[in-house]
Amino acid sequence: MQRAGMWQRAFRGASAGVLGWLRSRLTPLCWNGCTRQRSARALVRGLRYSYRPGRTGRLLAALTGAFLWEEERVREEEILRSAEDMKRMRPGVNTFQGQISANTEDQGWELVVDKKDFKLWRRPIEGTHLYQYRVYGSYRDVTPRQFFNVQLDTEYRKKWDALVIKLDVIERDTVSGSEVIHWVTHFPYPMYSRDYVYVRKYHVDQENNLMVLVSRAVEHPSIQESPDYVRVRNYQSQMVIQPHTSFDENGFDYLLTYSDNPQTVFPRYCVNWMVSSGMPDFLDKLHMATVQAKNQEIKVRDYISFRPQDCVSESRASPERKNAAAHPAPHMEYA
Repeated sequence: MQRAGMWQRAFRGASAGVLGWLRSRLTPLCWNGCTRQRSARALVRGLRYSYRPGRTGRLLAALTGAFLWEEERVREEEILRSAEDMKRMRPGVNTFQGQISANTEDQGWELVVDKKDFKLWRRPIEGTHLYQYRVYGSYRDVTPRQFFNVQLDTEYRKKWDALVIKLDVIERDTVSGSEVIHWVTHFPYPMYSRDYVYVRKYHVDQENNLMVLVSRAVEHPSIQESPDYVRVRNYQSQMVIQPHTSFDENGFDYLLTYSDNPQTVFPRYCVNWMVSSGMPDFLDKLHMATVQAKNQEIKVRDYISFRPQDCVSESRASPERKNAAAHPAPHMEYA
């Protein structure tokens, strides 16, 4: 215990020294331009954020410029938890016949939109003025495979989503199939555009006829904050798709659970209106993009049969990762 305490004190002292040196350099850096000054200040903020109990690895990542997949990748339990939510939302009696799962009410969800093939709930996020949202809906004119692929295809989204400024895959992990995305999107005037850095992973369960996509905000050392955008740090989304028959026949139910803090100065009701109205609008655009891809035979990548090692050079993978990629878990496809 004494030795552990000694190392902790030494680490805190070294961290304080680094931060002190950076502060001392902020004024001279201003002589060489405000851009360098902003970059130095951002690094100081990043080190402050990283140095918290249990975040030693993140501080080292900030200093070395490495992304810590071991800490940040989407875990199997996150995928399984989303799949379990879908099971609870599909009671024996059809939800769209006016029956709301008792489990949903017990968990504090408030029904705010009740339409045919579309229901929207919300519940307060403790300690904030924001809500978490949940949509349960159905489509019958496209296949689950088409809808899923369109949702994942970043290049196609740049064509059908006019709000996208930038949408790029930054890094992929061959072990889990997780990938880091940088997304910049327009916000209504007069607000600044927002940018998101998030990790995502999907799981296709052929045996149980289920698809899951989980996304949540992370920090990546190669994506620095820009003065042109507002960085959204609190964001998570879980989409679960349950085919009515199979992946390649029309018809499926979906469950989307979503929360987002856009960091605006507008009143609470304005923020909640933007989020709650923006989500159905996005789903409508996603559905229409799927219909157009189907009718116009637009080529969209088939992520269901895609393996993560197909797009990552073997030379970039460690021996441990090569071995894990060569022995994937059964009944699972990732991207």
